[in-house]
Amino acid sequence: MVGQAIVKKLISAGFTQLITRTRQQLDLCDAAAVDAFYRTEQPAIVIIAAARVGGIHANSHYPAEFLHENLAIAHNLIHSAHVHNAKRVLFLGSSCIYPRAAPQPMPEECLLTSPLEHTNEAYAIAKIAGLKLCQYYRQQYGVLFHSVMPTNLYGPGDNYHLENAHVMPALIRKFHEAKQANAPQVVLWGTGAPRRELLHVDDLAAGILHLLNMEDPPDWMNIGFGTDVTIRELAEIIKDIVGYTGAIVQDPTKPDGTPRKLMDNSRIFATGWRPAFSLHDGIQDAYEDFLRSEASGYVRQA
Repeated sequence: MVGQAIVKKLISAGFTQLITRTRQQLDLCDAAAVDAFYRTEQPAIVIIAAARVGGIHANSHYPAEFLHENLAIAHNLIHSAHVHNAKRVLFLGSSCIYPRAAPQPMPEECLLTSPLEHTNEAYAIAKIAGLKLCQYYRQQYGVLFHSVMPTNLYGPGDNYHLENAHVMPALIRKFHEAKQANAPQVVLWGTGAPRRELLHVDDLAAGILHLLNMEDPPDWMNIGFGTDVTIRELAEIIKDIVGYTGAIVQDPTKPDGTPRKLMDNSRIFATGWRPAFSLHDGIQDAYEDFLRSEASGYVRQA
């Protein structure tokens, strides 16, 4: 999802010498394969959007894979970028790097000040390691390696797996299938009280291009929407957009996850960047993409 949005944005901005690889073409967990890729292609700028990602269910059930694979991706790509003299690296982290009890909104300075949310600790540790690799390579070698910490993302190309996906695409699919089946209710995990900030992936892509145009960016910078909604409020918006008329039922036996994850976006907002999509229009765009995917016979579920 993120990679294709970034490529689309770069093409629209006039970039023509883009080097991409699918996961089938290049195993980013294979250090030798990654090194060979750098040695052959010699990229000047590297944007690291690849990661193994998922929602609460996936993070809770596969923590070893989430830690191992994301550590390997970060280490292999960042280290080989330095070895092969890449001029710039931009590493994409995640808002989950910040502590569970972080002040709201979460400033960049709250990193590593208290414990992480246990349901996504493995993923967060890997992302923190990638951020710190960029910071220390920059500090020790003077290379322009830096990071951006996106809030929760959604949009075209998302993963719609009902158990492993993030909350937004999972709810889009749930409400759509409930509408098709004329189901009387949709069950929502947890209490519905946790709050989430949501950013359309095209806005992230525009923000990344904005950061790449900065000559001396901070080691890492938050990028988000600026406001948040409760999971229940989000469900109500999606229900309305999909046109589902049944009830929403909470299942409080399921985990809520982090109570709130609102970014402090003051640093990036001060540079002149702002998101273009409203939440409603962004979700409408995501749902239309889901419908196109369904009509084509392929809805991403991985």
